[in-house]
Amino acid sequence: MTAIEVRQLQKTFQTKRKAAGLGASARALFKPEYSEVEAVKKLSFQMDAGELLGFIGPNGAGKSTTIKMLTGILHPSGGEASVLGFTPWKERRKLAFHIGTVFGQRPQLWYHLPAIDTLLLFGKIYELDDREAKKRIEFLSEAFEIRDLLETPVRKLSLGQRMRCEVAASLLHRPKLILLDEPSIGLDVVAKQRIRDAIRRMNQEEGVGVLLTSHDAGDLEALCKRVIIVNHGQIVYEDKVSTLKRKHLTSKLVEVRYAQEIPSNFHLKGVELLKVGRYGVKLRFDSNQTPVDRVMAHLSGAGDLVDITISDPPVEEVIAKIYKDGPA
Repeated sequence: MTAIEVRQLQKTFQTKRKAAGLGASARALFKPEYSEVEAVKKLSFQMDAGELLGFIGPNGAGKSTTIKMLTGILHPSGGEASVLGFTPWKERRKLAFHIGTVFGQRPQLWYHLPAIDTLLLFGKIYELDDREAKKRIEFLSEAFEIRDLLETPVRKLSLGQRMRCEVAASLLHRPKLILLDEPSIGLDVVAKQRIRDAIRRMNQEEGVGVLLTSHDAGDLEALCKRVIIVNHGQIVYEDKVSTLKRKHLTSKLVEVRYAQEIPSNFHLKGVELLKVGRYGVKLRFDSNQTPVDRVMAHLSGAGDLVDITISDPPVEEVIAKIYKDGPA
């Protein structure tokens, strides 16, 4: 079953040009000039029900604009979209009962009231009876570890605590799909992990589909099975996260420590030496050009190994390269 289907979706904004020259301000007041900015350019993709899909790209790529069209906040300039069988900008009220949204920089919890008050209000808005709403709040407070936070005014919560309450609030009415726009922005490592664990649990136990935008590659690796990368309003990459890593993470980082001192002129063919110390060396090589077994043979032949670590470079490096290269 398809949760989201987007066909040739477009969004163009008009921006007023800044007037230049003598008397230009007066002319602009009575006869302003406009230019068009194409934020989303004929975007087409599908998302299955219950899927964990990453939707990422650099700032200004069109991610938030796309999500706003999928929730019905914005009307497109062209193209079509279906979300859970609804046309978002035509059936926004009906769609709202089946989706949840979190915009990381736009809170939905009432700032001066305890989070429990907003949750109870949402229960009324989504037409849940009181018993059902309280039971759901109890479940979410356990899943997101917010039981001790519900009675505290939102203004007194840390950013991580508030974001856990925000995501929990978006799941109160048991949506089939949740759209998360930068839910982990500004959070520390522990707070990010708690939110990821809770989202993964909701996906596994309730089959909630997740469309996630994030600049944090850790969110992508921890949650998403498939990724769509957009830039300048267009899709530049679409595939499984595992395929992204297999095809593009061919560079390997190796750190080695020896039992004895190594020569200062330590050298390996086909390998980039990043750091050479008295007892250790750090290097990088491309496994497509230099076989791993050849590198390992050279390293073990250079002395008695005490410790060795082989790792992939950060996923951020791969994503940044795809941003720069553009559509294949």
